This record gives sequence, structure tokens and C-alpha cells, in this order.
Amino acid sequence: MFNNIPPITRNIIILNVIVFIVTLIMPQLYETLSGFYPFSPNFKSWQIITHMFMHGGYMHILFNMFTLFSFGPVLEQALGEKKYLILYFVSGLGAFFLFNLWNFIEVQQIVSGLESLGLNASELYSKSVIGYSGNMNISATTTEGKELSQQLYDVLRTPMVGASGAIFGVVAAFATLYPNAKIGIMFIPIPMKVKYVLPVVVIGSIYLGVSGNGGGIAHLAHVGGAIVGFILARIWRKHLYRFN
Repeated sequence: MFNNIPPITRNIIILNVIVFIVTLIMPQLYETLSGFYPFSPNFKSWQIITHMFMHGGYMHILFNMFTLFSFGPVLEQALGEKKYLILYFVSGLGAFFLFNLWNFIEVQQIVSGLESLGLNASELYSKSVIGYSGNMNISATTTEGKELSQQLYDVLRTPMVGASGAIFGVVAAFATLYPNAKIGIMFIPIPMKVKYVLPVVVIGSIYLGVSGNGGGIAHLAHVGGAIVGFILARIWRKHLYRFN
């Protein structure tokens, strides 16, 4: 059965599983390969790509790989290997960009808040370095200052992981090319057309990402991936049959 999966989709799944197993064996690689905020002292250039192969747990990778397995083969066969590969990785890059654009806006607001209290945000940057073992005391003494300091520290220390952004691009492209295809949704017994499901998911992701009620999930990364997938599919749709 696995051999029947088109090669790009199959190899992406294999690579994700291999990286997941390797990081279980060598947990120090997790922080090296995860995608930190670009202005964090923990950010490395390769993380723009490597974060797409990192996952936060068994259910995370299982859900992502099952979704890719469900939608990827159809698109790979329709678009061809080259364009499918472009779709996957550019969607992942779009996810990283939008998520961190919002991070940038939030960081600027936090820094402005700290400066209005007469605090210097730079001390948080040095203390947020992975492996830092120095003095963790901060200059903030008020509740507001401590809360803002914690928020900035969390942004600088918390990486983005997962193939979800790239996979949302795949799903969005599928919905654009095959809008009337019906899919099953958890807790909903009746299959629904994907052209109705995707907008609801995207709108929900925007709300959760902007409101801060995301529960530790990078919802705006999903939106970024979906936007790229939609745009590429719209561009390629006119020439779809030329790929076959």
C-alpha cells in the first residue's frame, strides 16, 4: 500500500518520520531544527526549512501525515512532481512568514509597553538564549512589567514546529482544484464539500491566531500556508491538463 503512494508524498512522509525518530533519540536537535522567531537569539537560517519536519508529539505527526496521505497523492499526480514540491515547500515558507509577521507586530507592542514603563527589553534577549544559565532576575517590578517581560521571553523561546503550514497549502490547493469533492469531518456524520469546509477552517484559524486563544497551536501558520496553496492553485489551474 505504501509503495502505491506517489514518490514525493511518500518521501516527505518518510523524511518526517525519520526526523521525528531522530529527535526522540537526540532531543538536543529539537531546538536546533525548530523554527524560532527570526529576531530571537535562538534563530538559525536553516530553521526556515527544518521546522517543517519537526513535530510536537505522536498525535501531531500522525494527524499531519494522515492529512498529507489523504490529499497529497491526488495533487502530486495532477500537478506533477516539480510543481507539487514547489507547492509544499512554498506553502511552508508562507506559513513561517505570516506566523512571524504577527509575532513581529506583537513583539513591537510588547517592547513599546516595556519602554513606556522605563524598562529595557534587551535584557530579555540575552536571558532567552537556549542553555542560558546566568542570573534570571529582571528589572521589572510591577505586575504589568513582569507580564510583558514574560510575554517577550515566551516569544523568543518558543519555536514553531510542524508540517501543518505546508499541508494546509496542499489542502487549500486541493479545495481550489476540486471544490466539489466531499470529505468527512470529525464529529459531523455527513460528508461536506471541501469548498465549504476550508473557508470555515481558515476563518477559525485567523480568529484563534489573532485572539491569542490558539492553545499553543500556530493557527496563523495554517492560514499562511493556505493562502499560498490557494494562490498557486489558481495560477496553475488554467493549465492543469497540460501537466498530465
